Parts: sequence; C-alpha cells; structure tokens
Amino acid sequence: MEISAKMVKELRDQTGAGMMDCKRALVEVDGDIDKAKDVLRKKGLSKAGKKSGRATENGAVVDYIHFNNRVGVMVELNCETDFVARTDEFKKLGRDICKHIAMENPKYVSRDEISSEILEKEKEIYKAQLIELGKPEKVLEKIIEGKIEKFYSENCLMEQKYFLDDSKTIEEMIKEAIAKIGENISVGRFVRFEIGQ
Repeated sequence: MEISAKMVKELRDQTGAGMMDCKRALVEVDGDIDKAKDVLRKKGLSKAGKKSGRATENGAVVDYIHFNNRVGVMVELNCETDFVARTDEFKKLGRDICKHIAMENPKYVSRDEISSEILEKEKEIYKAQLIELGKPEKVLEKIIEGKIEKFYSENCLMEQKYFLDDSKTIEEMIKEAIAKIGENISVGRFVRFEIGQ
C-alpha cells in the first residue's frame, strides 16, 4: 500500500513522533493508523514526541576532537534537568552528535535557521540548471521542491542521516534518547573547527 504524506502527517499530529518513525510504522502495518500508533507506543517514540514541547534549560557543552587533531566540534546539548545532563547516556549522545558533525559538516541545526534569502538563491540556481537541461516548465516547481528537500537533508543536522547508522536521522536518534532517558533533549547550537578552513 502507498503511504501518503497526508497519512504520515496525520499519525505525526496524533502521536508527536518523528516523520520517518511514523512512515516506518505505517509501512509496517500497511497504512493502518491505529496499528501504527501501537507500533510507535511499543517503541516509546510517541511519548518522546510529547516530551519535545517541554523546556530544555539545562544541559552541557560537549566536545570532540578527531583523532588527527585537525577537526574539533563543540555542541550545546540541552535537557530539562541538571541530573540528566550529568548522566553517561546524555554525554554519549552529545559525543555521538559531535562525531557526526565532525564527519558530515552540517551548516545548520534545523531548517528553521535557514533564511528565506538563502532558500530563494538555491531555488534560482536549481531553476537555471533545470532550464539549461531543457526540463519542461510545468515540472520545474516539483523538481525544485525535491531539490530543496535534499538541500535540507544535506545541510541541516537534525535531518541528516546518522553517519554510523543511515537508517535514522539525528532527530530520530535524539527522539530515541528522549524515550530512554525520559526528558526532552534538544541541540541548541554547534561549532565545527577544521584546520585550514
């Protein structure tokens, strides 16, 4: 059965789970929303989504220096309590995110940070490339939309596939940690240093 974006959005609205988690759950149960909710509940992801609205005013700055000493990353990882910020599980999550940033070099935490000017410039470039390739006018908008989604997935930390497990995004990895730890967790900001750049 074809899983539509509308079905995924409906499940996400009802559970608060991540988009890809919702899609996987729907695929697993052939599009049955009620059964998909059960799948998400079993995995604890629905609960994690509900926690994502809670304030994260504690946390830690986590750092990572790559073995060659040429790349370093610092991440502000936020959570609800100081107690959780001191746990090994929280620190490990921060370190894994740092390593990912060192390897994949995202430019933004999430798509919310990208200005409309940057997006418009990207769209102009894509449109010019497509016209150069002789693509018909009526399909340009659809292709550009796909290319913008790809731009997000390549440049936004939360939408990148985790470099050690491409079956999940960083956002999904954080949601799994929220489900385990029981508190909302968010990435405040990050900085990546590389020798010569």
